[in-house]
Amino acid sequence: MNRAKRFNELHRSVTGISQRMLTLTLRGLERDGLVTRTVYPTIPPRVDYQLTGLGCSLLKTVRGLGEWAIQNRDEILEARRRFDEGDTGSGTGLRQSDAA
Repeated sequence: MNRAKRFNELHRSVTGISQRMLTLTLRGLERDGLVTRTVYPTIPPRVDYQLTGLGCSLLKTVRGLGEWAIQNRDEILEARRRFDEGDTGSGTGLRQSDAA
C-alpha cells in the first residue's frame, strides 16, 4: 500500500540513517520524480512523503534486488572478506589493480 509517511516515521523505519542523510536521500528521490513532498501550513509544520507512480513502478524491482541480496548474503560477505584480506584467488595475493 502506498500511503503518505511523515519524516519521523520514515526515520524510525530506516535503521542507522542520520536525519541529514535521510533528508538528502528524500530530496534526491523527489528530484528524480520518485517521491512527492507535501508541506501543510500548520504549526508545527507537517511534511508528508509519498511514492509517485514512477516510484511505485520501481518498487517491485527494488524489492527483488533486496530479496536477492538476502538470499546471497553469506556469499557476498565471504567475497568481501576475501577482497579485504587481499585474497582474490590469483595466487599472488595482489589484486590486478595493485600489481600494475
